[in-house]
Amino acid sequence: MKQDTFLKGAAVLGAAGMLVKVLGAFFRIPLGNIIGSDGMGYYQVGYTIYNFLLAFTAAGFPTAISKLVAEKRAQGDFRGAHKVFKVSFRLLFGLGAAGMLIIAVFAGFLANTFFSNPNAYFAVLAMSPAIFFVSILAAFRGYFQGMKEMKPTAISQIVEQAARVTLGLTLAVIIIYVVAADVKYAAAAASFGAGAGAIAGTLAMARIYLKRKPKIVRGFSEGVRIQPDSVQNIIRKLLKVAVPIAIGASVVPMINMFDTFLVVRRLQDIGFTYLEANSLYGQLQGMANTLINLPQVLTVAIAVSLVPVISEAFTREDYDGVKADTQSAIRVGFLMGLPASIGLLVLAGPIMSLLYPNEPASAGQVLFALAPAVIFLTQVQVLTGILQGLGKAHIPVRNLLIGAFFKLIITYILTGIPAINVRGAAIGTVMAYAIAFSLNLYAVKRETRAIISFRKIAMRPILAAATMGAVVLMVHRMLLGVLGNSLSTIIAIPIGGGVYLLMLMLTRAVGKEDFDLIPKGDKLFKILNRFGLMRGKR
Repeated sequence: MKQDTFLKGAAVLGAAGMLVKVLGAFFRIPLGNIIGSDGMGYYQVGYTIYNFLLAFTAAGFPTAISKLVAEKRAQGDFRGAHKVFKVSFRLLFGLGAAGMLIIAVFAGFLANTFFSNPNAYFAVLAMSPAIFFVSILAAFRGYFQGMKEMKPTAISQIVEQAARVTLGLTLAVIIIYVVAADVKYAAAAASFGAGAGAIAGTLAMARIYLKRKPKIVRGFSEGVRIQPDSVQNIIRKLLKVAVPIAIGASVVPMINMFDTFLVVRRLQDIGFTYLEANSLYGQLQGMANTLINLPQVLTVAIAVSLVPVISEAFTREDYDGVKADTQSAIRVGFLMGLPASIGLLVLAGPIMSLLYPNEPASAGQVLFALAPAVIFLTQVQVLTGILQGLGKAHIPVRNLLIGAFFKLIITYILTGIPAINVRGAAIGTVMAYAIAFSLNLYAVKRETRAIISFRKIAMRPILAAATMGAVVLMVHRMLLGVLGNSLSTIIAIPIGGGVYLLMLMLTRAVGKEDFDLIPKGDKLFKILNRFGLMRGKR
């Protein structure tokens, strides 16, 4: 595969994303123990509304900007690429301000009337500043990603998350343990951390841009002179790409919003009190869903890096390159999503007991029902990145909406069954992503003509992941009576990771070309080959 590959950018974003998720774990997990599932229920209402509005003010624009910038640069129009950034910045400034005002003005209506969760009012209100600054961040990130420079985005993500975690947790601790105020105010304090993080991330990105601007401007003279697009034409092109992506990005928050609206009510319909229903919802969205989102960080990085690479190859009519990157992305996404899904499935109860020792066993049951979603979610993201790069952003939107439609039906029916209750929403989520994955895969095969063989891509990783799951379960059960749940789980997880990597090598699921993509990979391959673990290509 060519050296200028999406996997290089994905490696940078993936490494940053892993650190961001680790920092996020240091936020969500302690926060869950500080404010409990009740507080997480309030916090999640605010966070769900924030994500929904963010889809329209920022989510689609980094990809749209990245695509337009990559196309301009492929034509040698470096000045035009920078103009795309300037126009995008002004547009997102206005959209971010509008989103912030919407939350500030309608926070009471959303919490009290729409979600029937009045205690979530302050958590909703505290999210408003984050909308404005994250929208500005989107302009910077899209521009650098279009130039295939992923480090600025990675740096801003780390700074943003570090500030969010530090301030959000500090304020929550002060309100609970020093002021001794109600948990709803602690949830609002944690929500305010998102705004603080966005401000810090924006300042970091602005500093990087100003430092690099002289070099960017000097590059204008090296490009070709092309009739510049008008501001109106750039906005039209941005919206053509961004709006379908924004609608698609709004689907998951919309699903979560309907969960917030639907699940609590359905649980009360079958006999749960308001507080019990809110607590179960907190276990689903605030706790289990957080763990489901951890593994996807690497496939999100792949999807983001894919867009400019696929777009540039398609613009140059390099269809073989499009096929090669498509096949590689799907395979790598599967290698990442499968073990995470099985690991969360077999250790669902122990993991939830380790992270949230004060929560009942039902939290583990929720994670068990939700765990299969990981494998489908990671693939949906990879396939979406491919389709966006091909200029077919509307296809994954349509497919996710179809999945969401079935999710709502399944959630409504199953959540109303007392023996299933909140797990019905989890099962509905799994089915939504499974349907979207199947439809996206069909679309990618049709659009790229790439040959995607299930036997070649999946069979060996499935064997490796199944072996890993069996070993992990066995190790945990053997150690449980001696060391207790916490230590047994902590020991079993890295052992499972080692078993999975070993099985990938023994089954030849990975080969020399995979090691060529990582630093010093050729030397590592030679060492493993010496011990008989690797033999040439897959």
